[in-house]
Amino acid sequence: MDRRVTAFCALVALIGTAAAGYWRLTAPPPAPTEETALPTPPFPPRIAEGAAYEGCLATLTSDPASALSIAESLQASGGGEGALHCQGLALIAVGQPADGAAMLEQLARRSSAPAMARALLLGQAVQARSMIGQADKAADDATEALALAPDDTDLFIMRAAAEGAMNRYTDAVNDLNQAILLDGTRSDALVARAAMRRQMNQLDLAQADVSRALALDPDNADALLERGILRQRMGDADGARSDWEHARGVDPNSTTADLAAQNLALLEAGPRER
Repeated sequence: MDRRVTAFCALVALIGTAAAGYWRLTAPPPAPTEETALPTPPFPPRIAEGAAYEGCLATLTSDPASALSIAESLQASGGGEGALHCQGLALIAVGQPADGAAMLEQLARRSSAPAMARALLLGQAVQARSMIGQADKAADDATEALALAPDDTDLFIMRAAAEGAMNRYTDAVNDLNQAILLDGTRSDALVARAAMRRQMNQLDLAQADVSRALALDPDNADALLERGILRQRMGDADGARSDWEHARGVDPNSTTADLAAQNLALLEAGPRER
């Protein structure tokens, strides 16, 4: 699996509060409702062939409602697994993520596609479940996917996010350990593990993780945001301010920048406002 999950989740920054939510000093926002429209991965895995299927997938980003209509028409005319796949993704994109996830789960379980393709379908279901706060179902889907693709780094990271959302921090760290063993350059896994370790009050280990992530990329906004929180926890207000200002400047229009700005405001307000 490629790093689709990063792009998919960053677009809405709602990976079940197990990533960005843990980096906040403030409480996370309510989970999105079932009516919340969600983006679809830019490169969905192919489980079938044919121009109609490709056309349906190509329509997902620009016009998900039309993609849903196309998928339903294909399904009615015997479009098979390709039609079901596009329909599931389109349901997610038009704001019915639970229904879309359920369709992807069913398709993965009954499909004749190779194991990797079925794992990718379950991975998409994990993302949809996570985004609407169904962490238990997301974790189950990730576990099922890992049985099909046991060396998939993204699946370990996704399952860790779901576990973290359920306060299962030790399980999450174990999964992130495995992800980092598979690919030690995954700074997202390092930052996520730091956030989990912070929740476990393992601040020195968390610091080591963000330092490693920043060694890979000194402008990693998420790592800067997390290091700022760790520094604030350790009483280094100046260091926290520096990190959050840096994080805010990396991409001022990002959710990470918004979180950094919130943390800076809380820092300036003082303890009474936190």
